[in-house]
Amino acid sequence: MPKFIPYNYLDQLRPGTFEYAIHFLFEHKLDLSHFYPEFNNDHNGRPAYDPAILLKIILFAYSKGITSSRDIEWSCQNNIIFKALSCDAIPHYTTIANFVSGYTEQIETLFEQILLICDKEGLLGHELFAIDGCKMSSNAAKEHSGTFKELEQKRQKIKKQIAYHLAEHKNCDKSMPRDQERIKRHQQAQDTLSKAYDKIDRFLKTASPRMGKGRRIKEVKSNITDNVPQGILSGCAIHLKSAKMTTSKGTIQGYNGVASVDNKHQIIIDAQAFGEGQEHHTLQPVLETIKD
Repeated sequence: MPKFIPYNYLDQLRPGTFEYAIHFLFEHKLDLSHFYPEFNNDHNGRPAYDPAILLKIILFAYSKGITSSRDIEWSCQNNIIFKALSCDAIPHYTTIANFVSGYTEQIETLFEQILLICDKEGLLGHELFAIDGCKMSSNAAKEHSGTFKELEQKRQKIKKQIAYHLAEHKNCDKSMPRDQERIKRHQQAQDTLSKAYDKIDRFLKTASPRMGKGRRIKEVKSNITDNVPQGILSGCAIHLKSAKMTTSKGTIQGYNGVASVDNKHQIIIDAQAFGEGQEHHTLQPVLETIKD
């Protein structure tokens, strides 16, 4: 049910916040005189927006990761903090874009001053949480990865190859002694294929399919040579088996290492390895460990 709630814009800028600091500094401390000559055009068309308003909403937008003039205009229409900083004005996105383009160097200088002051007062940070992974190779062979269906097909293919070499071995046994080297090669091939077959067969009989965590749950590839148990890998907690993942240097069979860092003090407070290439599924376990 819609409600009409009276509020004071200045009351939305709470002391001790970044938005309060930039409002106070722009209104009372910083010299903006070099912006005003081109904005005193009250006798030449529509009144211009106060440069302090434009500077406040642009810097606050940057602090929230907003770098689009259209998005800044939308925020001034819909966000209470932006409304407070802009005195309920809604500058058109072209006005914002032209202002940034025309005063780039002056804006950079002012923003640097403000950020240095806010950083000294401890008003920066504590609002951004970002995770990024580092791909690490495992000791598992990527050619032995596959879904259960793919591994079953590989097992049947190996089974046929074993049958072929067995038949050739028998034929060689009936031949002349000069074929001993050929017999030896077939025996080696049988041994190699038998080991591969037994490994796949044992895996399919004892393991369960790995299921993904996306919106559409489907099986992801397992690896029959991935014998690293859940535990510790190079100081990181391992949550899953290794997986195939794409890196800048090609596809590897490995882990995605995710570190959590205190941005202010640059201290690593958590490090974990996950068996999936994308990071969005790792956020929940990372947050739980950080909380602990």
